[in-house]
Amino acid sequence: MARYTIEIDETFDVPRRKVFALFADHQRFGQLLGAPVKRIRDSDQADPNGIGSVRKIGIGPIGIEETVLSFEPDSLIEYSLTSMSPIRHHHGRIRFEDTRDGKTRVKYTISFEDIIPFTGKVVSSALEQGIRRGIKRVPKLA
Repeated sequence: MARYTIEIDETFDVPRRKVFALFADHQRFGQLLGAPVKRIRDSDQADPNGIGSVRKIGIGPIGIEETVLSFEPDSLIEYSLTSMSPIRHHHGRIRFEDTRDGKTRVKYTISFEDIIPFTGKVVSSALEQGIRRGIKRVPKLA
């Protein structure tokens, strides 16, 4: 069993609250990823996308569910994979910071372990490519 980590560090000339809002809203996050994403359980917090909310990524039975673990408005979102999958101990952490020149820095880290040997490499590559491609849409979507 191998452990994989994806680290993406990007800066955008967009206000932090707007960038955070894009990542926090499950449906808009799907637009960013270019995949269908639907909130299937609301958070008990003021924001329905907050702690305890669950989003499904994918179509029909082919999909994964992620549950939000941490939600600090304009600062942090953490989530974990909570459905059956070929990977385990999946943890996503998205931190939002202001830069000195008034831009927004997004640090997105995903870590997981594979269950079936060598599948992690494929999952890691596909996930990283998808996120890197999607994150380029931030200025347009936010």
